[in-house]
Amino acid sequence: MAKRTGQSPSAPAPRKGRRSASFTPGQLPTREQILEAIADFPEINSKREIARHFNIKGDDRVPLKVLLRDMEKEGLLARKRKELRPVGELPAVTVLDIPADADPDNLHAFPAKWDEDEGEKPRVTVSVGKDARVVPGPGDRILARIQRDGGTVPTYTARPMKVLDKPRKADLGIVRMDDDGARLVPIERKAREMRISAGDLGDAKDGDLVEVEVTVSGRMMIPRAKVVSVVGNPQSEGAVSLIALHSLDIPYRFPASVLKESEEAQEATLKGREDWRDIPLVTIDPADAKDHDDAVHAEPDTDPNNAGGFIIRVGIADVSYYVKSGSAMDREAFLRGNSVYFPDRVVPMLPERISNDLCSLREGENRASMALRIVIDAEGNKKTHSFHRVMMRSAAKLSYQQAQAAIDGKPDDVTGPLLEPILRPLWAAYAALSKARDRRGPLALDLPERRIRLDANGMVEGVYVPERLDAHKLIEEMMILSNVCAAETLEKHKLGLLYRVHDTPSREKVVTLGEFLKSLDLPVPRSEALRPKDFNQILYRAEKAGKSQQVNEMVLRSQAQAEYAPGNYGHYGLNLDRYAHFTSPIRRYADLIVHRALIRALDLGDDGLSVAEEQRLGSIGEHISATERRAMVAERETADRLLAQYLAAHIGARFTGKIAGLVGAGLFVRLDETGADGFVPVSSLGQDYFRHFEDQQALIGERTGERFRIGDRVEVRLLEAAPMAGALRFEVLSEGERVKPPGPTRGRRDRKGKPTPRGHRARR
Repeated sequence: MAKRTGQSPSAPAPRKGRRSASFTPGQLPTREQILEAIADFPEINSKREIARHFNIKGDDRVPLKVLLRDMEKEGLLARKRKELRPVGELPAVTVLDIPADADPDNLHAFPAKWDEDEGEKPRVTVSVGKDARVVPGPGDRILARIQRDGGTVPTYTARPMKVLDKPRKADLGIVRMDDDGARLVPIERKAREMRISAGDLGDAKDGDLVEVEVTVSGRMMIPRAKVVSVVGNPQSEGAVSLIALHSLDIPYRFPASVLKESEEAQEATLKGREDWRDIPLVTIDPADAKDHDDAVHAEPDTDPNNAGGFIIRVGIADVSYYVKSGSAMDREAFLRGNSVYFPDRVVPMLPERISNDLCSLREGENRASMALRIVIDAEGNKKTHSFHRVMMRSAAKLSYQQAQAAIDGKPDDVTGPLLEPILRPLWAAYAALSKARDRRGPLALDLPERRIRLDANGMVEGVYVPERLDAHKLIEEMMILSNVCAAETLEKHKLGLLYRVHDTPSREKVVTLGEFLKSLDLPVPRSEALRPKDFNQILYRAEKAGKSQQVNEMVLRSQAQAEYAPGNYGHYGLNLDRYAHFTSPIRRYADLIVHRALIRALDLGDDGLSVAEEQRLGSIGEHISATERRAMVAERETADRLLAQYLAAHIGARFTGKIAGLVGAGLFVRLDETGADGFVPVSSLGQDYFRHFEDQQALIGERTGERFRIGDRVEVRLLEAAPMAGALRFEVLSEGERVKPPGPTRGRRDRKGKPTPRGHRARR
């Protein structure tokens, strides 16, 4: 290695073993010169050393810092503390993971193992020839031969050699220190605790969420945990949601390329847009909303042929302008599928620069919008509609409570001037839409949604049920109408689209519901082909009979799950023939696809739905339906963990609740105050043998006839709480209803001649 002389090189870049001639002040080295210098002289590992090497002094150091920062963003340099070094290169043969969302006709992959200190994972193009013996697909792990392509930024092509089995996902748990060392508290409800040997703890500390490998030792084959990596500390970070994010593989950190792309996005101009900035659209959202992707306006229609009718305008953030098909942001948005909302954080589908800034319809700021003009008559029937690509400016940012208070006679300084010109026409248009909704008869389940309120430390402060206001219903009806318009327009232009579909209840579920209604002495529907209005009649009769809770729960269980699909079979719950999500492109990828389809169908720009995307609508629908279900599970599990953590301080306390579910092994009880769910083992119910009767959704004592049925109100005592697993265990204190005992079950008997029905022996 050459001795440092203090002389500085000039172009061309220095060769190994010597320094070049002097550097011209004010002239920056090229990216290639910097990379070659670092490679030739390992001691050059910081900004200061690079500046000394190229003899850059004084004010000339400022543009050098900017250049080095750009090289980091471009993936040319990686930083570890204050050290800079070139990003790592892939070996000639590498194990790669192909993402599950990769295009089957244009596969790409990432290294299965990668040191984050080397910078962002390189994206590798997977080349599969016509005569290839190994043909991988999305989601596969492969062993591949790597070829580096030319260029300053490393790019690679891989030729698959073998499809490998993916290793089993590591277990997750919380480290707890005790007098005997360390143990792992699992996050899975059915998993058991394991010890962690001192040498297997790594850098983990008490309370850390860790990934572990499970090994067995000794003749007894006792399982032990070995820490593989520390994920984080849910207590210190105030983020219990961290557990759900990792256990369900939900991406929550944006890659550098995505952030770079979002920061470079330029604000839309008026070019190619209609100017709607003089129309006083307003946003009405939750008080704590950070992004605003829809705005509304209504006015009476002056057409004499539409007396009493209204013109409704809806503005939706034009996300498709900023998130181009095939871009880094688009790939990440598709991977995520949707935003995920936790009590302690939001995991957005798009970076904050897009979701909370450029695409948020902020008050008084110009914003690009996909807008809709709808004409309805006095009865709420839609007469015409048209889509427009516009520039708008929100006249006001209102909360639901603020807008409702103004309508109810309590305007504030903001809503006072808006009441007559803006808010009253909106409510009048909503009144007309309500008539159309009532005639349509969507499914009217009464399912109050509980929200968890956290304190400054991320701990549960309380649980509340938000009041359901007309302001909520107004926005909901206008968004539903907009979504219908989107589906109708795309159907009219014969362009593929992703419908939001909700199937009719299955025959088996309708039969089960009928048997349950019969057990409650309620009328049973004569037909198995029930329409939403038939379910609403069932709910109405149950409410009159004082059995609303039981029936609401069972009607909900009878419903199919909504999903996204290119084939239309209607939306059963809303009682609509065609429906497509259009109104929330900031938080749902499905809406972004519909926006692109509308742009292409109506020739509103060159950033519409591509032919390749249209051909992949089926797989796109399957993927984002799965990410939606994943988000629902994550949100539910996080709420369970937070509530279990909250109730852990109340062991032995009494609570009231209702039976929300039944299995042969026991009851699931949902508490009234918090909505927390817990399990009651059948062994704690009493001195009887309880059998599970599915037609009645009940457990009934064989000897006493004591019955516990879904929807029944009960008093329980909290016996145990496992916060990290989100599990609670109760015992029932109240007695069940007494009915005629079913008696012993005929059929198989054990060796002592006792019957063996589907049930469990209760004991104290």
